[in-house]
Amino acid sequence: AREQARLKASVVAEDTEEWQKDSGLTGLERVGGVDLSYIKGDDTRACASLVVLSYPALEVLYEDCRMVAVSAPYVPGFLAFREVPFLVEAVQRLQQEEPKLKPQVLLVDGNGLLHPRGFGVACHLGVLTDLPCVGVAKNLLQVDGLVRDELHREQVHSLQREGDTFPLRGASGGVLGMVSCRGGYNNSSKPLYISVGHRVCLETAVRLVKSCCRYRIPEPIRQ
Repeated sequence: AREQARLKASVVAEDTEEWQKDSGLTGLERVGGVDLSYIKGDDTRACASLVVLSYPALEVLYEDCRMVAVSAPYVPGFLAFREVPFLVEAVQRLQQEEPKLKPQVLLVDGNGLLHPRGFGVACHLGVLTDLPCVGVAKNLLQVDGLVRDELHREQVHSLQREGDTFPLRGASGGVLGMVSCRGGYNNSSKPLYISVGHRVCLETAVRLVKSCCRYRIPEPIRQ
């Protein structure tokens, strides 16, 4: 928790790049996606993946997937200590092997500020790599009074049109993230939970994630 608090002091929850200031994200050319996927029934072996896609075409420019041995135990709220070292290594390999393909932003399969101590995987990775990062989770992390109750389900259900969103406001009054629903032509009613990781504001994070979605999961993470 001390280490988390120390790193959290470095999180920048606002836009820092020129492309973020343009409503059409002009100047953004490369978007990365990262994920750690475990072998079914074995939580010590996982595939650490990093892909970089062109933007706005969303074509794969680079991919790095390798099996890793995960030794740190899973402790709720401290998932980053288990997973982030492998993702940092993948980013470092990319910078060594293909520096021209370095992503301008990373979409992370997990949470950012939407976290019990406001420092999820996307924040952790962002601070360690100094890359803009966005947390994109498939399930609601129940923190600061947020619960998947009937009201939450009704709010999700009310997201009819593609791109509809509503803010996740915690009991302490702050907005921790945004719920976005694909809706639209393939009518996925399952929402995404988007939160700030590092060097991006929530509004820009939501705009970026929406623009990267062909299906429910944004393309950099899906790939």
